Amino acid sequence: MIQAISRQKTRRIQVRGLGLGGDEPIRVQSMTSTHTTDVNATMAQIRRLEEVGCELIRLSIPDQASVEAFAEIRSQTETPLIADIHFDYRLALAAMQVGADKIRINPGNIGGKDRALVVANEAALSGVPVRVGVNSGSVEQDILEKHGGPTADALVESAVRQIEFLSSIPGLQLVLSLKASDVWTAIQAYRGISKECDYPLHLGITEAGITLTGAVRSAVGIGTLLADGIGDTLRVSLTGDVVDEVKVAWEILRCLGLRQRGVTLISCPTCARTEVDLIPIAEKIDAELQNIVEPIKVAVMGCAVNGPGEAREADVGVACGKQEGLIFRKGEVVRKVPEGRIVEELLKEVHTFLKSK
Repeated sequence: MIQAISRQKTRRIQVRGLGLGGDEPIRVQSMTSTHTTDVNATMAQIRRLEEVGCELIRLSIPDQASVEAFAEIRSQTETPLIADIHFDYRLALAAMQVGADKIRINPGNIGGKDRALVVANEAALSGVPVRVGVNSGSVEQDILEKHGGPTADALVESAVRQIEFLSSIPGLQLVLSLKASDVWTAIQAYRGISKECDYPLHLGITEAGITLTGAVRSAVGIGTLLADGIGDTLRVSLTGDVVDEVKVAWEILRCLGLRQRGVTLISCPTCARTEVDLIPIAEKIDAELQNIVEPIKVAVMGCAVNGPGEAREADVGVACGKQEGLIFRKGEVVRKVPEGRIVEELLKEVHTFLKSK
C-alpha cells in the first residue's frame, strides 16, 4: 500500500473555476505545439489533450495574430487556457481581454519591472492568475555573477526578487515555477523556494528531452518533489507528441498515489520461465485500455512465480502458463483460456468489472 504523502500547504487560486493549490488535487497541464494561428490544428490538439486528462492547456502568444486566434479558440472549449507571453507585455494585456484564464510571464524578459507591474495590475483587476516562470536561461545577470551561474540558489533568489515587487499588487494570484534542464538543480531550487513562500508551485524539468529520456528525467525530478510534498501542478516537457506529456504526468501521480485516473497496468519483464509470447499480449492489452478513464489495476503476468500473486492483487489479471492463462477478477480465478484468447478474454473481464463497479 502506498503511504500517503503530506503536501506542503500553499495558497489556493482559481483558473476559470478550476481550483489550484491549497487542498486541490495536483493539476495536470500541457502546452500546444501547433501554431496558435492555425485554429483548426490547435483545437484538434486541444481535444486530444482533453481526452487523456489534461486540465489546463497553455498556448504560445508571440504576436497579435495569435491573440486573435486565441479568442476564437477560447470560444470552442471550456478547458482553462493559459497565454504564454514573452518580450511584449502588450500581448499579455490583449490576451486577458480576449479571455485568457491565466498568464505565464517571465518578468526578466517582459520589458522591465514597470511593464511587469502593468500586466500584474490588470491581471489582479481581471481575476486572472499569473505564473512567474524563472528558468536557468533567464536569471538576471547580477544574480548569475553572484552565484557563479544558474545554480539552484540563483533561481530561488531570482524568483524571490520577482515576487517581492509583484506581491505589492492587491489581489494578484501568483503561481511560481523554477525550471532547470538539470534535474538536481531543479529539485534543489523548488525545495528552496518552498521554504521562502506559500505560492502554488508549477513543477517541471525544462527541455527534458525526447519521449523516453524526457519521461525518465521528469519522473525523477517531478516525482522526487511530489514525494517531498512539493507541487500543485505539473507539466512534463517532451520533444514529441504532447499527448505523451499528459500520459507521463498521470503515471507519475498514480505511482505516488496522489491521483488516480485510468488503468494501472502491471506486467512482468519476462524470462526463461515464460511460455507465452507475453510482450505483444501486454502491448495489445495496454493499447486497448488507453481510453478507459475509471481507475482500475490490471496485471499481465508471464509465469507461476509471481504471476498468480500479482494477478490476484489486481482488479483484473492474467497469470500465464504453458500456452494458456488463468484469468483473475478481484483475487478469484474466473476461467482458464488458451494463449490465442488471452487478450480478448482479459479485456472482456475488464469491461465486466467496470460495469459492476
